Order: sequence, then C-alpha cells, then structure tokens
Amino acid sequence: MFPATRYQGSKRKLVPWILRCLEGVEFDSALDLFGGTASVSYAFKQQGREVAYNDYLRFNHELGLALIENQRTLVDEQLLGRILAAGEQGREPGFVSRTFSGIYFTDEENLWLDQVAPAIAAVGDRYQRAILWSALSQSAIIKRPYNLFHRANLNMRQRKVERSFGNKVTWDRPFGHYLQRFVAEFNAAVFDSGRPCSSTCSDAASLVPTADLVYLDPPYTSARGSSVDYHGFYHFLEGLLDYERWAEQLDRGRRHKPLRRRLNPWNRPAQVAGAFEAAFEALQSVPVLAVSYRADGRPGVAELKALLERFGRTVIVHMASDYKYALSGRTAGEVLLVASC
Repeated sequence: MFPATRYQGSKRKLVPWILRCLEGVEFDSALDLFGGTASVSYAFKQQGREVAYNDYLRFNHELGLALIENQRTLVDEQLLGRILAAGEQGREPGFVSRTFSGIYFTDEENLWLDQVAPAIAAVGDRYQRAILWSALSQSAIIKRPYNLFHRANLNMRQRKVERSFGNKVTWDRPFGHYLQRFVAEFNAAVFDSGRPCSSTCSDAASLVPTADLVYLDPPYTSARGSSVDYHGFYHFLEGLLDYERWAEQLDRGRRHKPLRRRLNPWNRPAQVAGAFEAAFEALQSVPVLAVSYRADGRPGVAELKALLERFGRTVIVHMASDYKYALSGRTAGEVLLVASC
C-alpha cells in the first residue's frame, strides 16, 4: 500500500482516475518525468510495467529509490534502533540548531535532527538510506503548519489559541515517533514487480526518453501568473540531505533561511508556455504523452491541446471536475491530456 505522503500537488488520490483515463492505451514502459511523490510511478509499477521515475529534487529522488527502484530491501529493527539512538546521543548543537532556532522546529527537535541526519547519511545500503530519508522527510512535513517550509512560523505551533486548522497534538509528537511510523509504512510499500525500475535526479530537459509513455506533471502556473515552487516549499528537506554542504547553499538574507533559489522555466510564468513547447518537441519520438495540469492553469487547456496537435498528436482531454487540493483547500478541475502519435 502506498504511504500517505503529504505533498503540495500530490496525485495520490487522483491515481485511480488517471489509470481509468489510460485504459486502452498500450504501453509497456513509462517515464514519470516530474515524479513528485511517486504515486503515479508506483501505480505503473503495480501494473507490472517497466518504470523510470525522475525528479530534480533530491528528497523526491530518494522517495523514488525507496519505492520504485528498490524491489526488496527493508529497514530492519536493528538499523532503525541505531538511528533512533543517534538522536539521543551527543547533544552538541549542529548546523540545524545554530541556523534555524525559532524558525521551524523547537530547539530540542533541532538537536535531534542534528544527530539523525548525519547518521542516516552514513548508512551504507542506498535503499535502506532512501527509506530512512523518505521517512525523515515525512516526519518533518507532518510536524509543520501547512506541511511546508515557506515561512518562519514555529510560533503557530506554540501559540495557545483556538485553531481553525492543523492539529497541535500532531505537530508536537516527537520526531522519533514519526520516524518509526513512516519507516513501517515505507517498508510495507516495498515490493518486487519483476520488472526493471529506476529513479533518477535530473533536470527533465536533460533526459533522453526511451519509454512507450511519458507522464508529465510539471509545476502548476495559475492563470494569475503565480507558479508553484517546490524547491522553495521543501528547501529544508533538500538541505538535510546535503547536510555537510548546506551552509554553502543558504540564502541568509531571508528570515526563513531557504536555499538559494533555483530558477527554471517551469517556475517562471513568462517562460512556462515555452517550456511546454520545448518538452513536447523533445518528446516527439515517444508514442504516448500523458500530461496532468489544471483547467485554470497557464497555458490553458486549449493551448496545450493545440501545442500537442502541432507535433502531430491525437489528443483526448479528460477532466476530473471539482477536485479539492488538500494542502491549499482550493477546488479546481484537474485535467489529463492523453496525446498519441
């Protein structure tokens, strides 16, 4: 069973609908170009297809390693025990404690992260390490208001007020509790599909596709011209995975101390239409493209359909009306364009 990941724009609840839209489409191999939570890749793997997962964020790549590329490796109780014990040892403040006091987590939680992140980085087996990183990421997300790292708002957790959202009990449970919980969930989701699967961490534009179907779920740009910046939302998780070089990448001029921004055409509203066009051109040799987007996005659905048709494709537009996005609370029509040569 796929873990209940918390992630902006996750397609986990939409997977059954996406699979229904693809019924009758013939493909043996699939490339998930903007993999995110890996929920679509995981569904393709469950169908017995050869799956290539890709995401340019490292913490997402680890998720792909844990659940898509990994076929049988689990984190055993002995290893998990060593990681949990590391959190209680050597209480010397490290980079997280020195840099993020009062921003995301309590001082005690920052101390715990300072011990546990290097301990996970030292795990020798790449798939065990990937499960632990993924479980740690989910542990950090669940303890955050809005499940994001977009602002310095620890005070929202600590304020003694009536709340219209969130759950203080959930936020205040210890990291160790959640690490054990999510390791168990990821362990339970590992399975051997009998087909080769892989996880890469590359810019989508640099990949040379060899799959029968490429699934694209790029960052969303609204009609008003605001783009989703996943690197900005989850910079803290990227930093944890690169603990030794975190300081070099920090934007110290901003209060919540994100990593320096990584601009790309997908999070620059003026360039996103060109990014779609370039992607469709680069993927001309792929028999089937499946493009997830929103009905109120930029470019619009009609423009995306016309772009695909310009490259000689037959396009069917599927609409899942009134889908509510859990983290934003907004309701929007989710669109899947299935474009065949």
